[in-house]
Amino acid sequence: MGVGGKVALTAVGLVLAVAAVVAAKTAMFVPPAQVDPASVKLAPARPFDVARAADHLAQAVRFQTVSHQDRAEDQPAEWDKLHAWLQATYPEAHKVMTREVIAEHTLVYTWPGSNPALPPIVLMAHQDVVPVTPGSEGQWTHPPFDGVVADGAVWGRGSIDDKGSLVTLFEALDAVAASGFKPLRTVIVVSGHDEEVRGVGARAAAALLKSRNIKAQFVLDEGMAVVADHPVTGKPAAIIGTAEKGYATMKVVAPAVGGHSSAPPKDGGGVVALSRAVVAINDHAFPMRFQGPGADMLKAIAPHASPVVKIFAANTWLFSPLLVKVTAKSPAGAAMLHTTIAPTMLKGSPKENVLPQDATAWINYRIAPGDTSATVMARAKDAVGALPVQLSWAKTPDEPSAVSSTNSDAWKTLAGLAADESKAPVVPGLVTAGTDSRYMGGVASDVYRFQPLVLKVDETKIIHGTDEHISLDNVGRMVRFYQRLVETAASR
Repeated sequence: MGVGGKVALTAVGLVLAVAAVVAAKTAMFVPPAQVDPASVKLAPARPFDVARAADHLAQAVRFQTVSHQDRAEDQPAEWDKLHAWLQATYPEAHKVMTREVIAEHTLVYTWPGSNPALPPIVLMAHQDVVPVTPGSEGQWTHPPFDGVVADGAVWGRGSIDDKGSLVTLFEALDAVAASGFKPLRTVIVVSGHDEEVRGVGARAAAALLKSRNIKAQFVLDEGMAVVADHPVTGKPAAIIGTAEKGYATMKVVAPAVGGHSSAPPKDGGGVVALSRAVVAINDHAFPMRFQGPGADMLKAIAPHASPVVKIFAANTWLFSPLLVKVTAKSPAGAAMLHTTIAPTMLKGSPKENVLPQDATAWINYRIAPGDTSATVMARAKDAVGALPVQLSWAKTPDEPSAVSSTNSDAWKTLAGLAADESKAPVVPGLVTAGTDSRYMGGVASDVYRFQPLVLKVDETKIIHGTDEHISLDNVGRMVRFYQRLVETAASR
């Protein structure tokens, strides 16, 4: 046999060996985070009035608890009105829970359990909403703060984010309290007042709980939901966030001499230096890696997808580059796999014929688990090299959260209930935005992010957008989920 034949045989042998390994690993593949709902003893659902819950949510929408970028524009009286309304609307819950107001308007409720040795559970939902884009009010089907119930939905700013969670949680708590339920495990509710501006409320609540040496079994906040048309399967999947990215905004300043625009410097001045720096930082992107919660989501959903997906998920040692390429086809998919860099704001001269004395840009980072603000800063400095710019943080960065367990009793309870309610596979995921729960890492090892509502991928655009609304079906799902969660988790 000639050399060519031997090479061919060797190549065939290698291909067969790789194929054998791929087949073996596929056959032995065990997807992560799987929970059989039948293995978890779940509390039954109680009957409730969905129309009443929807009307209550509509009332809550009418309180304009808007967190503006300029906090001077906020209306503190609106938070006071919301607090008074909660007390009047949910009397049974307020009979069994102590209520504390901290950091001006953040609420901390405690429903003591009969066994103080058991770690409590912490449930979160924030009170504030984002502003409506000026000039867009006429594009809404119903005015954004009218709180209208129509066409099978509750319409208005905050109906999903996050008064939908706040109101349905209290609907559940009020019903559970009225039933005479006595928790074994303490139930704590934390409702921050300034989540939309990375404010002080949730930080203060976390500090308060830490000062009391509270170590919770788990924390549950907003963050992810049941996706009706998951991109991988085209079918429903309940995604529970097990981690969230860090948040940081870098300030890039290019000092300059300034002067009259009729005699610009040879190097173009501060604006040109700033432009080069921003482009250099943006082009020095973080590499995408198929690892962490984003990768675990695909691995967990693989058994419910095509056989090809299962083969790829079971053999990331071979197919990681391809998985990265496929996942990164959409901006949302790419964001799951690395730290993102987004230049968002620029400032130069206040007048068109004046050279600025400094030009400034702000770059927003969402830091993936595995990176830190220190590694981000080092990478940016490396990117700009000798360019005459100064780099600093606009505010102290929030580091990425720890990754919560998908094997703990807390996960089994939450995932088991999510599976039972949604009748869909439950998978972990990475929250690429930010929530108040980012501050709760010292309160609980397991911090989860999940709203028990069903949305199509396209429907998520209404969150923070025009025509935000929530269906009555989702209102019902959320009340029922929170009721069953409290009675399940607090009685174990």
